[in-house]
Amino acid sequence: MILKKSYTIFLFLILSMQIAYTSEKDIYEKIDLFGEVLEKINKEYVDEVNQSDSMDSAINGLLQSLDPYSAYMSPEILNEMQTETSGEFGGLGIEVSMESGVVKVISPIDDTPASRAGIKAGDYIVKINDIQVQGKSLSEAVDLMRGPVGSGIELTIRRRGQKKALTFFITREIIQIQSVKADLLEKNIGYIRLTSFNENSGRQIKQEIEKFEKNSSINAYILDLRNNPGGLLSQAIKISDFFLDDGEIVSTKSRKKSENRKWFANQGDLTNGKIILVLINYGSASASEIVAGALKDHKRAIILGENSYGKGSVQSIIPLKNKGAIRLTVAKYYLPSGKSISEVGVSPDIEITEDSDNFKIKTDTDNQLNYAIKLING
Repeated sequence: MILKKSYTIFLFLILSMQIAYTSEKDIYEKIDLFGEVLEKINKEYVDEVNQSDSMDSAINGLLQSLDPYSAYMSPEILNEMQTETSGEFGGLGIEVSMESGVVKVISPIDDTPASRAGIKAGDYIVKINDIQVQGKSLSEAVDLMRGPVGSGIELTIRRRGQKKALTFFITREIIQIQSVKADLLEKNIGYIRLTSFNENSGRQIKQEIEKFEKNSSINAYILDLRNNPGGLLSQAIKISDFFLDDGEIVSTKSRKKSENRKWFANQGDLTNGKIILVLINYGSASASEIVAGALKDHKRAIILGENSYGKGSVQSIIPLKNKGAIRLTVAKYYLPSGKSISEVGVSPDIEITEDSDNFKIKTDTDNQLNYAIKLING
């Protein structure tokens, strides 16, 4: 019996070693194959090829085969991304991802060239100037959209419900994001519009709430997260905490169990339990979904609008030796209910579709905002 058991373990070890050897052999064969393909391209391709650019594209292709959010960032792109999260950068003012080989707009940012031109969440960018986007990586498409401030760009868009392609002429600008806008509606509603989650968002929202709380007539808040593409997780947690007294805000689950984390609210609701309505739409993504989902699960707010985008994954910026980095998906977000946001999004308690592109305060054309006001005031 002991001999039989020892023999079984021995066979298992040999089999494991064979699998490991075969797997390692396959990897080295693939590396040799890649080198051969690169050599053939260099010698036979009709045009001269920059091998450094080819290698960058290969690295990026590997990362983007994992999911639309993983990507390679050259040192230049990494530097621009770091400027972006600080609240000032140059460009068009859109957050994009890749879907089925085409660049998809997650959301245009308020008061940027893209939003003023009429770009919408869910639009597909099929051409940049006269260059077809199909077949290009996300970083290549983003590079095509970059350019000197003041220079023009033509985007050809495919939009749901539109048979013909739409063409937009946009002038690049320095994008200065004032992520928080606030106003007093109907003399009793504190309206807070959050356009992104950057380093200053939490501080700005706290200041606006404190101002509103000094007004004794305020009895409700509207938190507008429409077309907010997200941003920093730390800010999503901080802003959710402003409206909660306790309980879980969000958790992340990763491949490594040791890196699974949960974040909880601290005691102290800055609004003192007042009514809260949160506005979301298809352009509400990532950090926006964390805030809306946490407030919904704790029954702290009524969520009004459309189903959100469904970007529920965590990307980590991992530095490389060349001073660039890879943006790699390392975990997924989970709401207090245990539900994942990824590819599902947050569903509204009250579904109200958008009748207009206009999200300005106090407009008769903003169907969702008007409905929220009527709901509060009966």
